[in-house]
Amino acid sequence: MSDAFHLDRLKVRRSFGRAAATYEQHDALQQEVQQLLLDRLDFYLGDAERVLDVGAGTGRGSALLKKRYAKAQVIAIDLALPMLRAAKQHMGWFKPFVRVCAEATALPVPDHSVDVLHSNLCFQWIDDLPALFGECVRVLKPGGLLVFSTFGPDTLKELRAAWASADVQPHVSRFLDMHDLGDAMIAAGLRDPVLDVDRFTLTYSEPRMLLKELKGLGATNADSTRERGLLGKQHYRRMLDAYERMRVDGRIPATWEVVTAHAWGPPPGQSRRAAGGGEIASFSVDSLRGSRRR
Repeated sequence: MSDAFHLDRLKVRRSFGRAAATYEQHDALQQEVQQLLLDRLDFYLGDAERVLDVGAGTGRGSALLKKRYAKAQVIAIDLALPMLRAAKQHMGWFKPFVRVCAEATALPVPDHSVDVLHSNLCFQWIDDLPALFGECVRVLKPGGLLVFSTFGPDTLKELRAAWASADVQPHVSRFLDMHDLGDAMIAAGLRDPVLDVDRFTLTYSEPRMLLKELKGLGATNADSTRERGLLGKQHYRRMLDAYERMRVDGRIPATWEVVTAHAWGPPPGQSRRAAGGGEIASFSVDSLRGSRRR
């Protein structure tokens, strides 16, 4: 992301932690996108031994991954501990998955130990793409599969426009374009990335219902430059009035631009772009044994 945009990670963690009890009351879109990711898993033909679900939330996706890869170790990873506690409800007695509280940029698994890395609508909450995709490359086995979804820049464009008519402060989180994501994936060394965009339009009886849903999901504005003070009633009223003028067939629309993608872990020694230009290649110590001259 640009230097002008940084996320407040503490805000992200707290928002999702508070939403653990209400998340599944509002996650219809998340479940729809989950199906798109499950379809992409068909590209992986191997026998998975370790599967990560990054940003697992309340564990719906983790349970589906465990059902698909019954013999694999499935690890549900999330930044918010209350979400992982809620995920216990989806753990089967005969098909449990592991729950670990950790960040996507510091995954608690060894190098090149993951067959499938899955993440459903989590990566938009991470502002350091080189660190994120670099970590994906670190943990994936050569030929391991990364599948993820995230939000694109047209997400909540109506709400963003309504707020813009009230003041100039950021009230809606910003999201990266598909091409920026693809460039970051290639720069990290991921192989053969494929990205697609789908647009969903959800409708509501009134703007407040959308705001209630966002709060219930924990998807609140985490821009570090957001206004910290209490929001004035006048600004809030102007936003609501502006959104009301966008009604279509009597309903309030909300656009969600969803990017889905997959890519493959690189072979040992494949080079990646360096931050200052040029390329870096890495090799295991074992691969260098026997090459020293005596």
